[in-house]
Amino acid sequence: MSVEILDGSTVRSFVEDEGAFNTSVDGRFAALDADRDGLLSYAEMAGELMSLRVLEKHFGVDEAAVAPDELAGLYHGLFARFDRDGSGKVDRQEFRAEMREVLLAVANGIGFLPVQMVVEEGSFLKIAVDRELDQLAAKAA
Repeated sequence: MSVEILDGSTVRSFVEDEGAFNTSVDGRFAALDADRDGLLSYAEMAGELMSLRVLEKHFGVDEAAVAPDELAGLYHGLFARFDRDGSGKVDRQEFRAEMREVLLAVANGIGFLPVQMVVEEGSFLKIAVDRELDQLAAKAA
């Protein structure tokens, strides 16, 4: 983890850079695709979804206090957002589309004023920050 300064334009610029965005998202997709069939099942995505700890991070709710069936429903609902055609599997295009929406929502939430955030190494936010820093360094050179 590292502490970074970013604003909504940092994230938005990353998403709008189709090459950088697709490369990063496709890398995450490939890492999740355990059976290498080009599709993500709920089982393949479940660990990633659960690692987000949505209730704890965003709503201050300890997931241990939530009934298992409610928690399962939450994670299946998140998976359904990715599985846009309802096939029970997420293809690369669906994954890209949902990640684009998620990151643009994050950009809108951050807004136009710079904020200091703790970001995880390898996260899309860290990739966006590093991309912006590389661009600034190239302009200064």
